[in-house]
Amino acid sequence: MANTPQARKRARQNVMHRARNMSQRSALRSSIKKLLKIIESGERQAAEQAYRETASKIDSATSKGLHHRNRAARLKSRLNNRLRALNA
Repeated sequence: MANTPQARKRARQNVMHRARNMSQRSALRSSIKKLLKIIESGERQAAEQAYRETASKIDSATSKGLHHRNRAARLKSRLNNRLRALNA
């Protein structure tokens, strides 16, 4: 248990930050699943639009420190490969 005022404040902040991070991470995962479902359906226009939105969310999450930048690049690369396979 936190004993000092500083430690109590950090504990409060950690609770808020954890909730925010979990929410953003969940939204990102949902966006990726939505994109994969659209790619599976074969709708090229909708898939390209969903990819742009998902890539934006990935970049946003990365800038907030939710993921490492290399992980973000890897995610976007793999999603883009699936999108290009759909167009081929």
